[in-house]
Amino acid sequence: MILQDKVAFITGGARGMGRAIALRYADEGCNSVIVDVLDKEGEQTVGDIKAKGRDAIYLHCDVSNSAQVKETVEKAIEKFGKIDILNNCAGVGTNPTPFEATTEEEWDRVMNINCKGTFLTIFYIAPYMKKQNSGKIINIVSVAAFETGAMNVHYHASKAAQASVSRSAAADLAPYNVCVNMIHPGMVLTDMSAVFSGPGVTDVEAHQRGMAQNMVPLKRMGMPEDIAKAALFLASPESDYITGDSICVSGGSGLLMKTP
Repeated sequence: MILQDKVAFITGGARGMGRAIALRYADEGCNSVIVDVLDKEGEQTVGDIKAKGRDAIYLHCDVSNSAQVKETVEKAIEKFGKIDILNNCAGVGTNPTPFEATTEEEWDRVMNINCKGTFLTIFYIAPYMKKQNSGKIINIVSVAAFETGAMNVHYHASKAAQASVSRSAAADLAPYNVCVNMIHPGMVLTDMSAVFSGPGVTDVEAHQRGMAQNMVPLKRMGMPEDIAKAALFLASPESDYITGDSICVSGGSGLLMKTP
């Protein structure tokens, strides 16, 4: 087991990519702190981790709230004594929104969760990793960090900013043997898919799969488990000489122009 007795702190761990990562880590011997605002789903994920023979706790936390993040990290340290891996999976998507229809309130909400949340968790966990002279930080960003379009300026901006925070943290923490890397998912079938599809779509899965056929070279949607495989690599000793870098898990999205 390549993560035997490690401890992971996973924001957004209640469902979707965070849950898939937590379960994949458990298969490799890792204990987890599941951090989310979805209490029922978070407790279910904890139960499923324990069913695999590993330990886990669920902690309710709004990652955009500094006091809550600080308290949650302290509770995690109190429980396990260390944090070896930080996965920032918490994030919010947005309905397709034109630039001039983006409200200041929605801009702040998306930036606070997607970017500020990543900054805060690294800020409070980094001192513990520096003290132990080791750590892996994996931030779930998005291909939206380097793609642009007429829709969802706030989402794209938040992901570009999150990527910048990741690179800065990688430079700062490298002397302490802490690696900080990013995963850029493309179209992945999660609960957030409904948000990206827009309010008029009734069959989200069919809509997303149809889009994947047209836009993804590998001709399929990504699944949370695809992201978990990349996260396992970045959390493991196999990636010890990689930091400040990115893995796109997108089926080749953006690789090819669609031709007639």
